[in-house]
Parts: sequence; C-alpha cells; structure tokens
Amino acid sequence: MPKKQPSRDKNNLHFTVEKQMELLPFLLEAMPNRSRNSVKSILTRGQVTVDDHIETKHNYPLYSGQTIKILKNKAAVKESALIGMTILYEDEDIIVVNKEAGLLSIATQKEKKQTAHHQLMEHVRKEDPLNRVFVVHRLDKDTSGVMLFAKNEAAKRKLQDTWKKSVKERTYAALVEGKVEKQKGYISSWLKESKTHMMYSSPVKNDGQHAITHYKVVQSNNDFSLLEVQLETGRKNQIRVHMQDLGHPVVGDKKYGSKQNVIRRLGLHARILSFNHPSTGQLLLFKAEVPKSFYAKSK
Repeated sequence: MPKKQPSRDKNNLHFTVEKQMELLPFLLEAMPNRSRNSVKSILTRGQVTVDDHIETKHNYPLYSGQTIKILKNKAAVKESALIGMTILYEDEDIIVVNKEAGLLSIATQKEKKQTAHHQLMEHVRKEDPLNRVFVVHRLDKDTSGVMLFAKNEAAKRKLQDTWKKSVKERTYAALVEGKVEKQKGYISSWLKESKTHMMYSSPVKNDGQHAITHYKVVQSNNDFSLLEVQLETGRKNQIRVHMQDLGHPVVGDKKYGSKQNVIRRLGLHARILSFNHPSTGQLLLFKAEVPKSFYAKSK
C-alpha cells in the first residue's frame, strides 16, 4: 500500500512502499484518480523510478521501504522535458547531467529516443532548431551519475583530444559483493573485447588497452563493500572487469560475475567528474550524490 500522503517537489510525487507487491498495482493504488491506461502510459514513458532507477515493467516486484518517484503529469513532463536525468550545469559550450540508472547514454538499434543524448538534443533545439549536442564520453545504461556533453564541435574535439590532460578526477562509487579485506589498492591490466562484446583482462602484457583502477573501502560488512573508485584510464567496462578480477564483482552485474541483485540495479555510480572547461580552461567539479541503497547494503 502506498503511503497515504506522498511527499512532493516541484515536478515529482514520492511514495514509500509499505508491502511487497508489483509496480503497476502499486501505481494504480497510488494514483486512484487516474485510469488504468493513463497509469500504464506514465510507466511506459519512463516517468517512474524505483529507488534511483527508471522502471517500465508492469510486473516489477516492489519491496517494503523502497521509494517510488512519479513525474506528476504531462505538463510537468513538458516543463522539465528530461526524463531520467537532471541538468547540473549548462553554458554555451557544455552540458553536465546527473543520469539515472536505466537511461541509455546514446541511441541503440532498439531505442532511438529514450536516451540522454536525444533528450538533450531536443532540449537545446527549443532555443534554436539548429543547435546540437555531442557525446564526449559515455556511461553504461545501468550506471548512474555525472555525465558530460558538448554543445558544439569545437568543444567536443577539445575535450576528447585533451581528455587525459583535461580530466582531473573521475570518481565512482561501486557496491561490490563480499568483504574487500584490503582497504586500499589498485588493479592494472590490459583489456580486450571478445567476439560476444565481453571485456576481459588479457593474461599477456601489452595485449590490449592498458587500464588502471584505484580503489579504497568506504564501508563494508560480510556481504557487501562500498568502494570509492578512481579511474586512471577510462576503458569500456573497466571498473566492472577490474572488480571481477578483484574477486568482488559489482552488485547486479550478471555479465561480469555477480550472483545477486539486492538493490535491483547495477551498483555503479559516477560520483565526481572534474575537468578543465574547453574554452575558458577553468577547473570545474561536479558531484552526484551516492544512492542511499549503496550505503544501506554495505553498513
């Protein structure tokens, strides 16, 4: 049963789950004034998040204590325009967003519109139909956190060409399986991609792209550890492969060895991105709060 009086902010309704049930029945109870089809549409459009990830499945199982967020109505959708992310900063050269888990960074063959890139393109074209947005780097669909886009080709080229020099900090929060005994350490390996698009660490030196990941334990119990992870290099699936190599796969990462999904999402969050602005050279730093579920499971 949803809490009788949800809390609300400018564009959202917040509910707390009080008993185990599926998502659609929960939403029908939470919004008794709406028709079944209207509630289904809200779900299909990606206007519902469970804890901190977008969920569209009608039969998604809910558990007591989870937080459900609902974008209030179509007017709110038009007003906020963005589903599954919020803009942290914008100027004439760049846009920095906090992306939620479940939102694609860029289009795939199956999904063209429900992506961070497409939505930001629509956002900038409200001001001028010729405006564009360029991808600078990507986050996996199921990874949340800080992400950077460019608003012109010059900014994109500058950021990508000087990425190693311009980016001063990329810090992630990773919830991993098991108790990580060594409080601080790093993993260094050469990453390669298999024919089935799995990344893996090659046993042969210099065979692949060199990847270095630093980590330290924030808190842990016998079942889970919350790590602060810093990237020295930014390779595809780097943290996920290196956590598997460490013997502590990222929670919910079935692809790279996880056996359980207690937080109903991937336990990876881009917490800090700090870089020099492509035009001014000014050092900027952006943060996205670590999901509460990461702390709760590793207490």
